[in-house]
Amino acid sequence: MSKYVNEIEKRRTFAIISHPDAGKTTLTEKFLLYGGAIAMAGAVKGKKAARHAVSDWMEIEKQRGISVTSSVMQFHYEGYCINILDTPGHQDFSEDTYRTLMAADSAVMVIDAAKGVEPQTRKLFKVCLLRDIPIFTFINKMDREARNPYDLLDEIEYELGIKTYPMNWPIGCGKEFKGVYDRNKKEIIAFRANDEMANGQRQVAAIEADLSDPNLAELIGEEHRQTLVDDVELLDGAGYEFDLEAVRHGRLSPVFFGSALTNFGVEPFLEDFLHMTTPPLPRKSDSGEIDPFGDDFSAFVFKIQANMNKAHRDRVAFMRICSGRFEKGMEVLHVQGDKRMKLSQPQQLMAQEREIVDEAYAGDIIGVFDPGIFSIGDTISMPGKKFRFEGIPTFAPEHFALVRQVDTMKRKQFIKGTSQIAQEGAIQIFQELGGGMEEVIVGVVGVLQFEVLEYRLKNEYNVDIHMDMLPYEHIRWIENEGLDPKTLNLTSDTKRIQDLKGNYLLIFANSWSINWALEHNEGLQLAEFGR
Repeated sequence: MSKYVNEIEKRRTFAIISHPDAGKTTLTEKFLLYGGAIAMAGAVKGKKAARHAVSDWMEIEKQRGISVTSSVMQFHYEGYCINILDTPGHQDFSEDTYRTLMAADSAVMVIDAAKGVEPQTRKLFKVCLLRDIPIFTFINKMDREARNPYDLLDEIEYELGIKTYPMNWPIGCGKEFKGVYDRNKKEIIAFRANDEMANGQRQVAAIEADLSDPNLAELIGEEHRQTLVDDVELLDGAGYEFDLEAVRHGRLSPVFFGSALTNFGVEPFLEDFLHMTTPPLPRKSDSGEIDPFGDDFSAFVFKIQANMNKAHRDRVAFMRICSGRFEKGMEVLHVQGDKRMKLSQPQQLMAQEREIVDEAYAGDIIGVFDPGIFSIGDTISMPGKKFRFEGIPTFAPEHFALVRQVDTMKRKQFIKGTSQIAQEGAIQIFQELGGGMEEVIVGVVGVLQFEVLEYRLKNEYNVDIHMDMLPYEHIRWIENEGLDPKTLNLTSDTKRIQDLKGNYLLIFANSWSINWALEHNEGLQLAEFGR
């Protein structure tokens, strides 16, 4: 067993996912407050806010008050070393959100108590299922009007296909919100709307509760007392049993009710989460599973971000360390390039703030300078230990546009800009069969990425573009090897294209056209994910 066991065992690496405005960034900031990583929470209030959320750094994010890219934050709390992967929550999110989940060992799903499961939550949840990772649910905004908690649990189970186990149970909501009942400790954590804030953290009273105690009515009111007694009896009698093994394989989601904005229920949630979630998990490779506690350092690239520092026009590759210990200046093997290299100036990041690190362990995320050699999914190993981690899937774009430069004299800048932004994974680029790079079809997961593309080409590459939206909704990779797409029998509104790797694809206007193609081309195999 590795001599780094203690360091690796205390690592917890997780992503926070949610639909827009569910309170994900607020919850992230409260975690950072508890860890002492920040001194004050910055509210996300849109364009004119003096303070911006600490995890949002790109200029366009500050203008719009939303998270566009994924940030990485590390802090320490009660003996744990915690890496939070903060993903964009805006409905116009990007493929970056999906890939970030590939680097996490567990996920925290934030749900708005008034809205329940929303479309984006479903998409992100599907990626968690691909990974078989633990999923913890924080139902937020209980201090506002909320849906019936039973209805919320039913919706999570029905929409996402995962069982739920409420770790605590809300007593009322909105103006009548009295707090929560902790089912394990059998105590009530009382909510007071006007409690004093200390160091940005709300001080709350925990009262050991015997549910049969008549004095309980004085604290929460007789009606709430009777409802709570009935609810707890129903949950204990008819709910699912708690099963930690099921939690760790994403089959049972522990559910917590609270209010991130008022800090209510956040610390109990963080403590229970840290106890239930796992240290770094093994990773699959073409040489079998790689044990995180192995002595040999290994990592994979899950994100590339260019121009984080305007003054230096830099490019940073984010790596998830999968095994062993990393040391600054150590010689490693870039497997895909079959090249030895030194990872100079490795950084850990707090959004835009950077800190050079001397060492890091399995579970940690580091950023290294990328001279243009890394791609998403690349494996880094020790020299002489050549293997490849399982690739990161290419997720299907849902929106398409035909893009070309306005000034034909800036063709080189246009090609360089679109190619580099595509390498980062913010967009995908396709060409019509036999077409050149003078105009390209750009595919994105969320439409905001078109705005980001236009903004970055203008500000970083000095290229103005013209963009025509295309009426396509679905894309599929052709899996049949050696098949000439020109021979396929397709509807008139289906387009044949290829990606930059030369793979053939089809884009469809609707799902009816997909079914038509499969019915009229015997043996045609289409995939939703690219490799």
